[in-house]
Amino acid sequence: MGLFDIRKKHALPDETSALSGRQLPMSLTNEHAVLGRPICPPFPDHCQQAMFGMGCFWGVERIFWGISGVFTTAVGYSAGGTPNPTYKEVCSGQTGHNEVVLVVFDPTEVSYAALLTVFWENHNPTQGMRQGNDYGTQYRSGIYTFDSDQQAIADLSKADYQARLHSARFGEVTTEVIAATPFYYAEDYHQQYLHKNPGGYCGIGGTGVTCAVGVGAKGVL
Repeated sequence: MGLFDIRKKHALPDETSALSGRQLPMSLTNEHAVLGRPICPPFPDHCQQAMFGMGCFWGVERIFWGISGVFTTAVGYSAGGTPNPTYKEVCSGQTGHNEVVLVVFDPTEVSYAALLTVFWENHNPTQGMRQGNDYGTQYRSGIYTFDSDQQAIADLSKADYQARLHSARFGEVTTEVIAATPFYYAEDYHQQYLHKNPGGYCGIGGTGVTCAVGVGAKGVL
């Protein structure tokens, strides 16, 4: 890989350099391979949505679909500029998208703050445009919020976890916490990938620093 390619994969493209994409979304099987529920809306009225980027979305999705109170999950691309991108386009670094997991959950069974605890503790949010051995803009740490309440809780949790990471001698958190932008479903074969391919790659790993106690102490949980 040349120096230009390395820079391209570590810097977000601007509007003039982003790929143009396409109008039609991916063709999908609208059934979760593990949970047996729809992965596309409409979702039950009592459910809420959360969206996270934590590195390769295969392993991230597996973490969240196993949580009690999660109705369904799906992997896709968000926080970029190219409509309906392909996996190859996202990996080029020229769409601006992150690999993300959409989590649809019942807030009476699992809180948004509890999902944030899972988010913080299962990846390293200090690595910029990478996660472990995976390099590129699509592997950045991100929390994408759906309303002002989620934004406030996410901001608080980020500050809390930053303090805990500093105490453990980690660097600055690079996680972006922004309002959710359109979620584009990834190709069908990516959905519940590690269920379909049990021996598949999973690069997810945390720092060993816990966050739930600190967030709970501030009255969020």
